[in-house]
Amino acid sequence: MSAVSMYPMCVRASRGLLRLRQGTTSTAPTALLDVFRGLSTDTTSSSATGGLAQAILQERLQQQQKSQGQSPVEGDDSGQKKDEQGEDKKHKENTAYAKKVVLRLAGLMGLGSTVGIVYLFGSNSADEQGNKIPDEFDNEAPVIQQLKRTFKYFQDYRQMIIEPTSPKLLPDPLREPYYQPPYTLVLELTDVLLHPEWSLATGWRFKKRPGIDYLFQQLAPLYEIVIFTSETGMTAYPLIDSIDPQGFVMYRLFRDATRYMEGHHVKDVSCLNRDTSKVILVDCKREAFHLQPFNGLALRKWDGNSEDRTLYDLAAFLKTIAVSGVDDIRTVLENYAHEEDPIEAFKRRQAQLAQEEEQRLSERTQQKNQGFSLGSIAGRFWSRKQQ
Repeated sequence: MSAVSMYPMCVRASRGLLRLRQGTTSTAPTALLDVFRGLSTDTTSSSATGGLAQAILQERLQQQQKSQGQSPVEGDDSGQKKDEQGEDKKHKENTAYAKKVVLRLAGLMGLGSTVGIVYLFGSNSADEQGNKIPDEFDNEAPVIQQLKRTFKYFQDYRQMIIEPTSPKLLPDPLREPYYQPPYTLVLELTDVLLHPEWSLATGWRFKKRPGIDYLFQQLAPLYEIVIFTSETGMTAYPLIDSIDPQGFVMYRLFRDATRYMEGHHVKDVSCLNRDTSKVILVDCKREAFHLQPFNGLALRKWDGNSEDRTLYDLAAFLKTIAVSGVDDIRTVLENYAHEEDPIEAFKRRQAQLAQEEEQRLSERTQQKNQGFSLGSIAGRFWSRKQQ
């Protein structure tokens, strides 16, 4: 290569390097372009000159990057982070906007529903001809009328849920020539007579407790049997049919007949239209009869054990009360009010009474034997004296 041909190339390369040394970020691309032009003018340049120029160019590029304070990779990362931050910010803004829209729509729907409810339940009742029936709110302003009628409607509905459906849940006792048992037995269905079980394959199923048939057969002549359950009628009615095919159960009462108090369905014995001194209520929850605690008998909750004998023992206990002709069953049940398992307590007391009776009989037998022996001795002595 001649000196003449090398001169323009060197001039361009030197100008580019000079710009790289003195220039700022804005002039760096132009300087690099001049260097490349200077180095690429003659494709027949020697490899030594190209290598030297390339080394100088790399050194200048590294100095330029150091002067800017970051590497190209770092610059790309910071740009990526800024883009991600911008996207997150936009996403948050869109989410906040969507929430505002949803809340506004929910508020509008709630307001519309409230207005519809007030209009529907706050209007006057109408008779069969469609004429409005006057009430105590007719003299109020129209809006006040609607609000007060709506409030009264929901208050009455709440009272209907809390209170029993009727102050007399059972009809009047039977009169002659019909037979009315002297006592009334009120039984809970769930966990006393039946045990609910659930499985993924069969869903809800109810297991029949051993001794139900025996209980009904033994007590039907002595007790008026009533099923009073906290279950709904739709659930309990077919279950009662299944456990009582012979019709020993005289009446059936469901959840709507209970009194809802403090989160519990309470069975008010005073609403049964029966003499409370003759009513026994059997349940597994003491809260069910806490209004009349001495009318209730709290059994242990049945867990589905097929070897359970509680109903057989319960039949014996209730039959003992009825055969004894107790005037007020509350005096008897009061003794079992604080027992954790009243049936076990009854069996224990029965065994103790049997033992005491056996001991009393043995004492009487001994006394008779002693009296007989003394009498025989006295008789012999008297007969000898006469002789």
